[in-house]
Amino acid sequence: MRKSRLNLFKSTSMLISIVGVILIVSTILVVAYVGFSMVSSGLTNDISSGNQYDDLAQLKNEYNNLSVKFDQKKSSYYSGKDSNMIDQYNAAKLELTRLGTAIDNVQSALDSGKSSNEVDSRLEFAQKQLVKAKDAYKKL
Repeated sequence: MRKSRLNLFKSTSMLISIVGVILIVSTILVVAYVGFSMVSSGLTNDISSGNQYDDLAQLKNEYNNLSVKFDQKKSSYYSGKDSNMIDQYNAAKLELTRLGTAIDNVQSALDSGKSSNEVDSRLEFAQKQLVKAKDAYKKL
């Protein structure tokens, strides 16, 4: 009887030890997976934000070029006293201002570390505003 109790105790102790080792190993694997996911996600965000900064720089460049063109046309529109021409210029200039605001919005999203999807949607909106501003300039 004593020997069977001792064998039962040994086998139970061994089982508990094995289960404990399995739990420790699985915990280490889960922590390693979560850590790896966080690191790879951070790298992916850094890479995509690099492309987003390039897109932002291109938008700013096009905005500056368009702004110079608007300023060159300003004198011809304001030299005449025709209010329709002035209103037409002001409407086109408003589209340029909206583009500037959209670009600032993208810059703010990048500076505050917003998600890549959020920055992409703001970039897309800014690119649509660029098209509108170019169209408004062409109509002048």
